[in-house]
Amino acid sequence: MTKKIFLIISIISISIRCTAQEVGNTAINANPKLVVGVVVDQMRYDYLTRFYNRFGEGGFKRMMREGYNCKNNHFNYVPTYTGPGHASIFTGTTPKNHGVISNYWYDKFSKKVVYCASDPSVKAVGSDSELEKMSPRRMKTTTFADQNRLHTQLQGKSIGIAIKDRGAILPAGHAANGAYWFRGKDEGNWITSTYYRDKLPDWVKKFNDSDQAASYLKIWNTLYDIKTYTESGADKNVYERGFKGKKTAAFPYDLETLKDQNDGYDIIKSSAYGNSLTADFAIAAIDGEDLGKDAITDVLTVSFSSTDYVGHNFGVNSKEIEDTYLRLDKDLERFFIALDTKVGKGSYTVFLTADHGAVHVPSYLKSIKIPSGYFDIKELSAKIQAFVKDTYKIEGLIEKIDNYQVFFAYDVLAENKIDAGDLENAIAHYVLQQERIDKVFTRQQLMSGNYTSGIAALLQNGYNQKRSGDIAIVLDPATIVYSSTGSTHGSGLNYDTHAPLLFFGNGIKHGSTTQKTEIPDIAPTISALLGITFPNGATGNVLSFVLE
Repeated sequence: MTKKIFLIISIISISIRCTAQEVGNTAINANPKLVVGVVVDQMRYDYLTRFYNRFGEGGFKRMMREGYNCKNNHFNYVPTYTGPGHASIFTGTTPKNHGVISNYWYDKFSKKVVYCASDPSVKAVGSDSELEKMSPRRMKTTTFADQNRLHTQLQGKSIGIAIKDRGAILPAGHAANGAYWFRGKDEGNWITSTYYRDKLPDWVKKFNDSDQAASYLKIWNTLYDIKTYTESGADKNVYERGFKGKKTAAFPYDLETLKDQNDGYDIIKSSAYGNSLTADFAIAAIDGEDLGKDAITDVLTVSFSSTDYVGHNFGVNSKEIEDTYLRLDKDLERFFIALDTKVGKGSYTVFLTADHGAVHVPSYLKSIKIPSGYFDIKELSAKIQAFVKDTYKIEGLIEKIDNYQVFFAYDVLAENKIDAGDLENAIAHYVLQQERIDKVFTRQQLMSGNYTSGIAALLQNGYNQKRSGDIAIVLDPATIVYSSTGSTHGSGLNYDTHAPLLFFGNGIKHGSTTQKTEIPDIAPTISALLGITFPNGATGNVLSFVLE
């Protein structure tokens, strides 16, 4: 009798161990079939709360309801621009390491300004334009999409999509199967470059031939009665730029009529319909590239660029911005429905964030007595050049002033036996005396200091020893180099650094936190979810509280 009982207990014990092992193996191996990284260009965090009551249930609210909301998510570097933003999100590090220090920057070796995605060694595919020679080669580190490609022996796909070339190229990574962006002007097509392939795939040709882009050359009016748009300012005001050919920056806008004066198909980019076109193309890519069709994880990156164009044109407090986000919410809903249908509920993981925020129009802030203003960087550059010439009695010590940075001509310094540290200190002291200058940092400070908080730490994280300049200049809060209409970005202040971060889908908990998270945390978190090696330059942390 005792032997029988022992035998029964042993069998049960073995069964329990086997079941636990099976459950464990399932948990380890049940990766999502598809990871989708969504970037909303120029999205401030408060757009989630400001427009919340107007959103439907299937877009932003679905992510917040079913997923995890990181409410205190920030960029931990400056400058907060599109190129560095997309690179930092997907590489898990900052410009200090990935090297994308701005959209454009002065290259000290070629002695010219370069673009973050430009590559003269390639050609455009799908366009004859000489302006579309693009690749990710200027980005120095890998993305989590690159690591997924390596981990799966190149079986997991990586596809990047955005109206902006840099919004498609940098997230998808170096080993991507494809990156597609929108060529406007008189073409209106989605294109790529020979970095990826020599001809467009059939599904892209089919999409371009469908004239889907042309279908958005129509009236842009508010989605709902404009009287219900109470989360934004007056439709007619002096703080918005609008479109050429229309006297007022106020609804409605006849895009077909206005296109000839606004660079043809490019006018779609600056309307809410640019996001709709992006969603259309992203949905087509799921089938066209067979994404999420098997157990090997694929990566799709989608950047909605039109929110940035609309923000720059009309400002963060405009009716146009409110309408753009209400329409984007609907585009996200149909994109998620497509993922449910084509990949399967519970079989994919999505995160949504932004590449930067934006400031309220300073002329508007000034009207309500909030400190703000505009700055003439050309005037400051001339003053710096004159100061250096008068002080040192030598021409050519300053090689370039670009991106709020001063670059020295080291050959001229050497010829005249001028100490770079002395020149740094002299210029820094002079610049700090000027109006609307808040702070100035030297190369020596940024390379030898160990800043852990404040703007100094953000500057240090954005400072690349090889690519950055010798003096870094910080303007006063809400002070910008821009026109008196529309919004912009680039600073280390909260209006530019505070961005949404939502996760939902396979492997994601339900909940929210006000614990501070940072943009470079995203790539390590997704890497941990997939069980793959982190991007090779990653410095962010895994947000373990987000993962199941």
